Amino acid sequence: MSIKETVSAARSCWTTGDGAESDVVISSRVRVARNLAEFPFPHQLSDESAEQVIQAVSLAVNNTADQGIGILEMTGMGELTPVERQILVEKHLISPDLLENYKNKAVVLNNDESVSIMINEEDHLRLQCLLPGLQLHEAWHRLSSIDDVLEKTLDYAFDEKLGYLTACPTNVGTGIRASLMLHLPGLALVNQISGVLSTVSKLGFAVRGLYGEGTEATGNLFQISNQITLGQTEEDIIAGMVSVARQIIASERSARQALFKERREHMEDRVGRAWGILKHAGIVTSEEAMKLFSDLRLGRDLNIIDLIPPDLITELMIMTRPAFLLKMSGKDLSPFERDVQRAKLIREKLA
Repeated sequence: MSIKETVSAARSCWTTGDGAESDVVISSRVRVARNLAEFPFPHQLSDESAEQVIQAVSLAVNNTADQGIGILEMTGMGELTPVERQILVEKHLISPDLLENYKNKAVVLNNDESVSIMINEEDHLRLQCLLPGLQLHEAWHRLSSIDDVLEKTLDYAFDEKLGYLTACPTNVGTGIRASLMLHLPGLALVNQISGVLSTVSKLGFAVRGLYGEGTEATGNLFQISNQITLGQTEEDIIAGMVSVARQIIASERSARQALFKERREHMEDRVGRAWGILKHAGIVTSEEAMKLFSDLRLGRDLNIIDLIPPDLITELMIMTRPAFLLKMSGKDLSPFERDVQRAKLIREKLA
């Protein structure tokens, strides 16, 4: 898939609804930070040095062609429009940080968008693998193979005692961040979400909103990630994440079943109202859409409603974001016009 196709299509590898435990786990992501030994960290790079980093990574990417890891395509952030750059954020393929001083930055994507590499973000390289459902082990193995191939060409900054050297000290060591996007409406509705997430935080995991650090949880979607990268192996970190995830999954499913058993009429009414509003509303805000999508997803997972393909709601989450609406309309839209366009799009997709 070319970059122009990527920014024109809501569907991505992680939106398919496949993968284990997909009723609770929307996606699994593993990201590693790497830096080149001969260059300062990105916040100290000159424009000339930043371009040299891009060229070095480009050469390494070109050398992966015959390594059995698929086709990787590099695109300079300056080659994209502001809307197209924001769509990459909305699809979780890059971080918001890559939009700052974007002219000296680039992104590498593979065909199905399961792998992306951000160049000159906080570190010279941020390699990411994003898969549907609970697939952290699979994501790590895929990412590790790509990392190994790139390291044949690139000289990474590495210390025998500390491990991989990174711009932020909290990433030193393995440089790995493993995260899960979880849909937790059951725990939210039985007022247990704060207690569960507080416990997760005390265990050393970060809890964030839909788009990572500094963002709020909307639509009962939460991102949980490891905070420790030093003193543990990558496999230990992944195993710890999976263990915590399985406990959260069990708690969420228990809450859902209790709601369905004890408040079935209320749950059916809640899902029915969400379906009715989304099918017929003429104006829908972004925040309202996310709440209604959450109710609709819960209704599908509880078999209250079965008219919706498993991947459609996730794709709608992306399609109805501001940048994607602007891209599809082909013109600037006011906030009110976006709300009207969003409602129209949802009606069409659910028809």
